[in-house]
Amino acid sequence: MAKRANGEGSITRRKDGTYHGRVYVTTTSGVRKRVSVYGKTRDEIREKVTELQAQEAKGVPQPDTNMKLDDYLTYWLARVVKVNRRPKTYQGYESVARVHLVPGLGRKKIRTLRAAEVRTWLAQVAAECQCCKHGLDIDRKRCCAAGECCRSLLSRRMVQSIHAVLRNALQNAVREELITRNVAQLVQVPTPTYDTGKGLSLRQARLLLKEAEKDRLHALYVLALVMGMRRGELLGLGWESIDLDRGSLIVERALQRVNGALTLVRPKTRSSVRTVPLPPVVVKALEQHRERQAQERAAAGDTWTETGLVFTSRVGTALEPDNLRRSWYPLRKRLGVELRFHDLRHSCVTLLLDLGVPPHVVQQIAGHSGIEVTMKVYAHASLDEMRKGLDKLGDRLS
Repeated sequence: MAKRANGEGSITRRKDGTYHGRVYVTTTSGVRKRVSVYGKTRDEIREKVTELQAQEAKGVPQPDTNMKLDDYLTYWLARVVKVNRRPKTYQGYESVARVHLVPGLGRKKIRTLRAAEVRTWLAQVAAECQCCKHGLDIDRKRCCAAGECCRSLLSRRMVQSIHAVLRNALQNAVREELITRNVAQLVQVPTPTYDTGKGLSLRQARLLLKEAEKDRLHALYVLALVMGMRRGELLGLGWESIDLDRGSLIVERALQRVNGALTLVRPKTRSSVRTVPLPPVVVKALEQHRERQAQERAAAGDTWTETGLVFTSRVGTALEPDNLRRSWYPLRKRLGVELRFHDLRHSCVTLLLDLGVPPHVVQQIAGHSGIEVTMKVYAHASLDEMRKGLDKLGDRLS
């Protein structure tokens, strides 16, 4: 029998009937090392050995770490996410890792984690009642604690977020050559369904602006509806970013609550930083708002805190984002609509598209990351527009 060449690998049968394969590879630290693989059949081991040899031939180093996922997530969050991403992003990633990933997959080694394990676990997470899992009704002794499961499941959006955090973490491990492939990329999760049918018609939008004239935040509603600005962008807007003489506005920061403190951060995406022209209706509303704020400053006297923000409390401090509902809820009630504040942004995009404004221009106004966001998530045809189109086709055919 001919002697095996160096690096060719070997396969032997163990006493328990399983098989053991060994092959020399180069590790991520540059050391040549003999690694072992195990399986139930000789063919299974031969396939694993062949794969290792193929990667070795391509110059792909093998990870030489047995790091578990919970340890790696701790490292990734602290050294990568916290340093390079926005505070709110870090806060969301850390929460997903702590609540879901670490308890579910934390003891798995990142080097041997398989796509099937991720797929099975995600399916279990999606089907698990959160009330039962976290004992939310134990103290009240009702619902799941009383044996009547309420089937309080995670939303599709939340399951997608869990999958996304795991995928991003493992992709960083690939870049650092700790693993050779990202198994989370091999797993598909149901995409969330976005409710894009909500929004104000042109008539409702006019009524909203008229109803909001008596509100001290009237200019905020004008900006939200006419410019399509996000809530955080509106509350983080400073007077230095507005040029009323030239009629322009720069969106360059947003107000968010991060770790218990109101913080000014960069907007959501790179394309969210934008300069937009101001139509006369917006300029007029801002001029009136500036006069109102000057009166409030004078009335507050020494209790006024100068922040330079456009929209503040009556003593000049930043507005709590969640407290905006104190103004919005009564306004929408008078209007007779059940909309989120964010739907004003949605309405702006839809109305612009209905008026025939090119989608790429609407994308720039709204600061979307891509035109597909403008078209897929927000830009839906209203019933009126569909009716017009179908009537035109019906007229031609008849």
